[in-house]
This record gives sequence, C-alpha cells and structure tokens, in this order.
Amino acid sequence: MHAAWQDAFLRYLTDVRQLSPATAEAYAGDVNQFVDFLAGLWGEERAYDWAGVDYRTIRSFLADLARRRYSKATVARKLAALRSLFRFLLQEGVVQQNPAKIAPTPRQDAHLPEYLYADEMEALLQAPDESTALGQRDRAILEMLYATGVRVSELVAMDVADLQLDQRQIRVIGKGNRERVVLMGGRAVQALRRYLSDGREQLLRGNTSPAEEALFLNNSGGRLSVRGVQQRVNKYVLETAASSRITPHALRHTFATHMLDGGADLRSIQALLGHRSLSTVGIYTHLTTERMKQVYRSAHPLAEE
Repeated sequence: MHAAWQDAFLRYLTDVRQLSPATAEAYAGDVNQFVDFLAGLWGEERAYDWAGVDYRTIRSFLADLARRRYSKATVARKLAALRSLFRFLLQEGVVQQNPAKIAPTPRQDAHLPEYLYADEMEALLQAPDESTALGQRDRAILEMLYATGVRVSELVAMDVADLQLDQRQIRVIGKGNRERVVLMGGRAVQALRRYLSDGREQLLRGNTSPAEEALFLNNSGGRLSVRGVQQRVNKYVLETAASSRITPHALRHTFATHMLDGGADLRSIQALLGHRSLSTVGIYTHLTTERMKQVYRSAHPLAEE
C-alpha cells in the first residue's frame, strides 16, 4: 500500500475496528501481498486500482494462495484483511462495493485446544517455590489463570486497585476495551494475599517508582510482560512433565473445560471468558465429548470389542 493509505488503514483497524497493533500490522502485510498480486496481474500502474477489483479478482488471489500451499487459517486471515480493507475504502468513498464480502471463508480443520487434567493442573500449581518472591508471584499467576480463565494480556494489565479480594473477584479489561468482573476461589485469593504481603513487596524494592500500580511485577519491580508469563509457565510445564504444548492460553482452555465438566452452562462460561459469541465457547463441548469417549473406552468391558 502507498504509505498514506497504509497509515490511514492502520488507524482505521486500531481506532475503529479496535484490533490489536499486531493484528493490524498483519492485515497491512496481507494487503501489501494483494497489491503485489494485482501488480503481477494488471501491471504496476494498476496495482492500487481498488475500484477495478471485483469478486473474480478476489477469487483469483485466494486460488493463488491455495496453489502456493498457504494454510486454510492463513488464507482465511488474508481474506479477513481484504474485507476490512474494502470496508475502509467504502467508508472513504473510494469504492462502491466490497468484493471480498461475498467470498467464502475456507472451511477450517477442527483442532481441539490443549488442556490439562485436574491432577496435571494440581501438579503445575504446586511447582513454584513459594519460599522466594518469584515463586510466590508465579504461584499467584498460575492460580489466577486457572481460577479465572483470563487471557495473559488481561493478566499482565491488572493493577492492584482492580482486586476485590473480600468479594473474591477482580475487574478485567478485555478485548475491545470491554470491562468485566471475573471470580476466583479461595486458593487463588490465598496465593494473592501471600504474594501481595511478601513477594510483591520484595520485587517492588527494585523499582525506583514505589507507586507502581501493576499487580504482577518482574525482577526490576516493573510490570511483568506477556512474554515473561509465557517463559515462567513454560518452565513449570517442563518441570511437571506436562505436555510441552501447554501454554498460558491452554490454562484458559483448562478453566473452561473443567467448568463445563463441573456442570457450568455455556452462557456462564461465555461471560466469564469475555467472549462476545456463544459459538466461540462451543469448542469446549467437543473437549468434554472427547473425555467421555476416553472414559467409556477405559471403563466399559466391551468398549474395545
């Protein structure tokens, strides 16, 4: 894209669509790839002829991606980027229609998310050494992730003032700047109280600004990053011999799966996870179905006959 168009498009994605900067940059890269495709199809002089793009042009681009063996998920994202582009161009009066809107999204292969069984989760929770400040922090992080099902980005954005420990809840700012309240159990509250009274105070000494508001701190007493949480979770996953594919986000799946196993309804899980659509939560019914199959195969005498 021309620099001016790209800057305006990026602002539209982040300010109007409220996409994350990383997603906006990815979309911009996808559009640039589409521009290269148009240049090869029509010549450099028509590479930005947005009004000349029709449904067949979009289909030709998607077919080219398929021939180059892009995954279905990647093709779907690039199509989403083009839909956003032409929605933006419609708003700007540059085009009269959105040719990407009617192009079918590639059917995705179903991939069930990774999650931990209850005993595996318990082993992971017990892994941090709570005699240290970092161990207390990490125990509180793991307990919080499992108790609330929050995203890691939501976790690191939490401030101490967001906590309401007496009510066993915390205020969370999720995707699209949407606010919600999530709940936690007694063990998570206990871990947080210990960390706040001891571990966090020790970590805060490394910060020249004693007014740091972040709930979870790094070694220097500043706000812990998403990457920092990922590294610590990976460390404990390896120590407890859990699946190497378990990530902090997998603890969110674990929360939802265990809630459903325990009798929670999908609407409640949807609200706790902060999802807009109930269909997004439907994946967890597949998880519990898979577990039922495993139990049946192991428990029924004739299951393998």
